Amino acid sequence: MPVVRDLRVLLRLTNFRRLLAVRLLSQAADGVYQVALATYVVFSPERQTSPGAIASAMAVLLLPYSLIGPFAGVLLDRWRRRQVFLYGNLLRAALAACTALLIIASVPDWLFYASALTVTAVNRFVLAGLSAALPRVVDEERLVVANSISPTAGTLAATAGGGLAFAVRAVSTGSDAMVVLLGAALYLSAGLAALRMGRNLLGPDPELVQPRLTAAVASTARGLVSGLRHLSERRVAARALAAMTLLRFCYGALTVMVLMLCRYAWSATESEGLALLGMAVAISGAGFFTAAIITPWAVGRLGNYGWVAMCAGVAAVLEPALGLPFTPAPILIAAFVLAVITQGAKIATDTVVQTSVDDAFRGRVFSLYDVLFNVAFVGAAAVAAAILPPDGRSIPLVLGVAVVYAAVATAMTRWRER
Repeated sequence: MPVVRDLRVLLRLTNFRRLLAVRLLSQAADGVYQVALATYVVFSPERQTSPGAIASAMAVLLLPYSLIGPFAGVLLDRWRRRQVFLYGNLLRAALAACTALLIIASVPDWLFYASALTVTAVNRFVLAGLSAALPRVVDEERLVVANSISPTAGTLAATAGGGLAFAVRAVSTGSDAMVVLLGAALYLSAGLAALRMGRNLLGPDPELVQPRLTAAVASTARGLVSGLRHLSERRVAARALAAMTLLRFCYGALTVMVLMLCRYAWSATESEGLALLGMAVAISGAGFFTAAIITPWAVGRLGNYGWVAMCAGVAAVLEPALGLPFTPAPILIAAFVLAVITQGAKIATDTVVQTSVDDAFRGRVFSLYDVLFNVAFVGAAAVAAAILPPDGRSIPLVLGVAVVYAAVATAMTRWRER
């Protein structure tokens, strides 16, 4: 198979393997940390969770970073990306350890959220850098395959990290602090793994690097404006980002629905709800892996726009068919299907952005990409909070998401024909 052949070629590339190792360790830590936060906020016995509480938690964790994300992207285009991976992961290890101490101390929620916010902010910074650095270690001919393997492998690593977090929590009799400390250890490993790559390997080009913080910050406003102007001139990338933002909105709304179903509708105890959530996470991981296999083949036949249109069209049909019964089996099947669709569309979008945006602007464009992801997810949580009943069963939400999927499929089909 061409995919298998290209995969073998990519894995022979030393620098690709090293960058992939940083991603795997970093996103495994993300999975551990996110499960710890979810179980602490949603499944703690002493907490009565509501859709509004989930939406509030997402807003606290994601929206503040969305305000500074574009500025971080400008810095990402001026700092050595290898150094970002090194110091960013070391910083996250320290901050995650602080979060564990706050959980043990049972501090007020605002202080806990402030600590979690800092980890999330650095996390988005590192992920944007990983995407921006990928073209520096892979030739353009195999970039689609690399985008299938690298982000999807990272998502699988996050899924595996989430599974490990569930296991550690069970062994440690529900200690969320122990799970967070495990995440801190993985962040530390990711930072040390970055040392295996050269300082200048991942770009940006030396003439663009401004190692002094004051020099980089001084050019932030000008760089942001130029980055937005550059994206506006690359309509192929801008349209793909718009479509992916809407698909992320759909996925976020359905995620909140599944959380509430697991917590209240499908289980009598917190442990049963956690087991169902763990199953949904594992099934989604299988969907992400499947997307990595089939996307290069599909893009080769349909093109990037055509594949995104196909993904959205399939979701528009299958999401209500599987979601409206509101029973575990069909919705777990939907978790697999929507994971394939969302990840497949993301792989295509990543490729469009990487191939149509100049290297000097990739960091800030991918940071904008992450901001759109955050805002879409938080917006979806807010909409879900307004619509969902306490048990998570909502026909209007399921049908509304299907309409959005259909609109994305129609728009991408028209843009592809043009």
